[in-house]
Amino acid sequence: MGEALLSDLGTEIVIPVCAVIGIVFSLVQWVIVSKVKVSPEKSSPAAANNNKNGGFTESLIEEEEGLNEHNVVQKCAEIQSAISEGATSFLFTEYQYVGIFMVAFAVLIFLFLGSVEGFSTKSQPCTYDSTRTCKPALATAAFSTISFLLGAVTSVVSGFLGMKIATYANARTTLEARKGVGKAFITAFRSGSVMGFLLAANGLLVLYITINVFKLYYGDDWEGLFESITGYGLGGSSMALFGRVGGGIYTKAADVGADLVGKVEMNIPEDDPRNPAVIADNVGDNVGDIAGMGSDLFGSYAESSCAALVVASISSFGINHDFTGMLYPLLISSVGILVCLLTSLFATDFFEIKAVKDIEPTLKKQLIISTALMTFGVALVSWIGLPSSFTIFNFGVQKEVQNWQLFLCVCVGLWAGLIIGFITEYYTSNAYSPVQDVADSCRTGAATNVIFGLALGYKSVIIPIFAIAISIFVSFSFAAMYGIAVAALGMLSTIAIGLAIDAYGPISDNAGGIAEMAGMSHRIRERTDALDAAGNTTAAIGKGFAIGSAALVSLALFGAFVSRAGISTVDVLTPKVFIGLIVGAMLPYWFSAMTMKSVGKAALKMVEEVRRQFRDIPGLMEGTAKPDYATCVKISTDASLREMIPPGALVMLTPLIVGILFGVETLSGVLAGALVSGVQIAISASNTGGAWDNAKKYIEAGVSEHARTLGPKGSDAHKAAVIGDTVGDPLKDTSGPSLNILIKLMAVESLVFAPFFATHGSLLFKLF
Repeated sequence: MGEALLSDLGTEIVIPVCAVIGIVFSLVQWVIVSKVKVSPEKSSPAAANNNKNGGFTESLIEEEEGLNEHNVVQKCAEIQSAISEGATSFLFTEYQYVGIFMVAFAVLIFLFLGSVEGFSTKSQPCTYDSTRTCKPALATAAFSTISFLLGAVTSVVSGFLGMKIATYANARTTLEARKGVGKAFITAFRSGSVMGFLLAANGLLVLYITINVFKLYYGDDWEGLFESITGYGLGGSSMALFGRVGGGIYTKAADVGADLVGKVEMNIPEDDPRNPAVIADNVGDNVGDIAGMGSDLFGSYAESSCAALVVASISSFGINHDFTGMLYPLLISSVGILVCLLTSLFATDFFEIKAVKDIEPTLKKQLIISTALMTFGVALVSWIGLPSSFTIFNFGVQKEVQNWQLFLCVCVGLWAGLIIGFITEYYTSNAYSPVQDVADSCRTGAATNVIFGLALGYKSVIIPIFAIAISIFVSFSFAAMYGIAVAALGMLSTIAIGLAIDAYGPISDNAGGIAEMAGMSHRIRERTDALDAAGNTTAAIGKGFAIGSAALVSLALFGAFVSRAGISTVDVLTPKVFIGLIVGAMLPYWFSAMTMKSVGKAALKMVEEVRRQFRDIPGLMEGTAKPDYATCVKISTDASLREMIPPGALVMLTPLIVGILFGVETLSGVLAGALVSGVQIAISASNTGGAWDNAKKYIEAGVSEHARTLGPKGSDAHKAAVIGDTVGDPLKDTSGPSLNILIKLMAVESLVFAPFFATHGSLLFKLF
């Protein structure tokens, strides 16, 4: 068995240094973005001689077709401030609710895990695994609780910082659009990079520090050390659940209300300042698509890392105390930060976007370049960070693994993610026939549009599932459950670029809304619309990527749970397991129904309020009166905070109830059933909603001859497309993305509580 070339000391230097580089790079991007001013400035005579006026060239003022420079910038600043204040207010209120839950659940973790040995303070054989000696249960409970709180706080901070940079950058993107589409693109992309690199680097750094601090207590008990770390993933995913559900309900309630009344009934443009729901809609983009998404992908990163570490702790890495081999998952993430940093320069420094047609290819190249470079990065890490061969334990059976085999496991996840992303693009981009067919179906009304959209969503599941299945087969064949865990990490290794592209979309969307509300020229709105359209396509790629990684992460967590709970085999023909399987397969449907109905209830109130304002406020339609934006913001806020609790309780309580009453075997069936059906529904829902959204945009753009034959804005076909898009909103932005968290959260929660379920579970079966 060969030795790794990278020493333990080198590992202790490389990981934190890469994390710090990611943080510094994100701060540099923020400083560059902040140089774009959103407050009018008086120019000096010297500046005027240099063709400057308040920081903008004189040609910019002329381009605004007679609009007053001071008024344009002032309006942008006011709108940005309103969006930022609304988003900050909502998140602070949401975090107060979530904070109460966080404390309550932390107490549960401490009590449940502490009771495994009756709050023992002495080391003794584990009752759920007699082959090893456990640290005192009280200490294990305490460290698991601390790691849970650390994961939760890091998730909240990640989402909040992402929202702040997005609201900081939206008006700046709008103003830069006056200099050209290239300048606006760079501002939006740099802003997204701030979120992407901050989240990836913070997640890595906090996890690394936590491991080293906990190691001071656990010493040579690495299995106990990394079991206590699993709380980190649970904390991250718990906060992500409420962020995704609450933010999703908020944004879609506002979006549906704005579209149904504004675009369909009143026939006014999207983001028209006369629409009372327009500010709430823009706030929703930030709290749902930015803060919620950031917490979601942070949860995926934390869970995949924890799953890989738990499985590795019972391998030769953990037994031989090979620190470098043990932290191979964190080395992958470290190299991923450097690769993404280099890749981002291709979009902002190495090449220049000169026309609208260059935007989408540039974003796609970011995904391709980062994946290609990461392949070489993984090869380097595998060569210097792993011994030539090592042993993995899989359900009690030893398996010899070569370092090149683990390299292939990471790569199969890395490239499968890219394939899933581009298949998702094919089914959701209006550049291809599936979405064009959906748009064409609008000629005969909303009913046929809905039929075609649903059919597209179901069909779009096929290839991604095959890609996931092949990834699972290859990675499991090479390295058992550890192979699946690192394949999931491979899919998430370029998370910094993925998040930058995802965040770019809502920032561009807000920029277009601000341009419309500020009354800027049609030329500026065309540029921001082009930025937004490219963001929609790449956001669909990101959703497919997130779903694929969720499937692999959940399976890796499932394997870690089975191992930690002491289950030798999971037999689906056993009644205990089969009832769990069928109930687990039902849970994603129940959860989706709850989230979609929540959006519907909130949207109903929003529609009624928007109609009331158009009806009761004199001069609103004529533009002489100002709408009551605050009431619409309050409707979305109250509805989302109230409606996020039942779905969240369903996901969080299910593993506890099943584990306590029915035991670990039934719980294993529930996890498997939820994973299988949840992935299918998530892909279908996200792609159906994305297809309807881009079918609407295809008709609105009217670029191709086919699109022009369907009619202009306000035509029957366009109204049918808007209705389809409205139906799809809760699918693609609420229930679909939230299902990613459902399958991951249930698995990681089961993993954390596995010792308690193994010793105190099956109460109902014990009674009978």
